[in-house]
Amino acid sequence: MDKINELFNRELKVINMGLESFADELKQQGVEVVHVNWKPPAGGNARLAAILNKLK
Repeated sequence: MDKINELFNRELKVINMGLESFADELKQQGVEVVHVNWKPPAGGNARLAAILNKLK
């Protein structure tokens, strides 16, 4: 339990993947944020992703 409590007493640092607006909101609150502009392979289309995996 001490380790968990230790985490809550530390400064929050966030890696945001996806919605940039989420990162923007955190920045406005003074939170250190790194935004990664990530999208799922093939736009999330499972069939296309499977084809891409075969091409590797």
